Amino acid sequence: MERELALEFARVTEAAALAASRWVGLGNKIAADDAATTAMRVMFDSVPIKGVVVIGEGEMDEAPMLYIGEQVGAGGPHAPEVDIAVDPLEGTNVVAKGMTNSIAVLAIAPRGTLLHAPDMYMDKIAAGPACKGRVFLDAPVKENVREVAKALNKAVSEVTVVVLDRPRHQEIIDQIRSVGARVRLITDGDISPAVATGYADSGVDLMLGIGGAPEGVIAAAAMKCLGGEFQGRLYPEDDAQIERCHQMGIADVKRLYRLDDLVQTDDVIFSATGITDAFMLKGVHYIQGHAFTQTLVMRSKSGTIRLIEANHDLNRKPFFHDPRIKIKMI
Repeated sequence: MERELALEFARVTEAAALAASRWVGLGNKIAADDAATTAMRVMFDSVPIKGVVVIGEGEMDEAPMLYIGEQVGAGGPHAPEVDIAVDPLEGTNVVAKGMTNSIAVLAIAPRGTLLHAPDMYMDKIAAGPACKGRVFLDAPVKENVREVAKALNKAVSEVTVVVLDRPRHQEIIDQIRSVGARVRLITDGDISPAVATGYADSGVDLMLGIGGAPEGVIAAAAMKCLGGEFQGRLYPEDDAQIERCHQMGIADVKRLYRLDDLVQTDDVIFSATGITDAFMLKGVHYIQGHAFTQTLVMRSKSGTIRLIEANHDLNRKPFFHDPRIKIKMI
């Protein structure tokens, strides 16, 4: 993929973040998600790619756009064919409640290189570059925590593990605390903490637990760029989801996916824009007709990591006046 596309994808996540940000704290997660999804879909139309959503908002009958299998992009004779994993608004409840840790995010890679799977749950583990090859999804939680401590040259008591605050994770939480490590519980959104493990100064050393599969593929793309560790296993909840996996070519639903299974290329682009303040990104802020965004863009092929701070003049932002996007005017 051409490196110039990285900026194009930053514009896509910026658009989704700007649209969703107008719904922060208003208690309407459906409207926020709709605004982000529509804005992202509209902006994709301007990007010179031939894209297919391989994991995203759900099935065609569940999602009006950015559904699995949807073709996006402006196309063109020389446009690259790419796989797309999207989450236009990670943290719908977070936005509705005006809380932290919501982002608009996507990952792009050459066609056939991102995991093509249903929108369902995935069991995951993420850690930074120093822990690559030292943590394993199927290893005991205590063992993983101790390995992280050794890799980072920390005492176990200094290790911080992020876990979604869900009843299903109580055993994981208990094991982390029993070994003396710290647990940081989050309400929603496990991509940001997964990415944060790749930064020594983030305060996050390990991310564990069951969350969304689209978020897992996107986080894996980020870890590919950062040189970190990520593993996942699909977590179907019923026979219908197992059958859907089979229909999509996944014969073994219990397969352990390592990083190179989830992202089968060294040429992937990751872009995330903060909606509300997140682990690694500032949220959208408004001052006198201008919106300020912060976007993290990474490209694995070059190892380039960019933090883009943008000032958007809302009067000159065409998509803000696009009738297809339900933007809450303030």
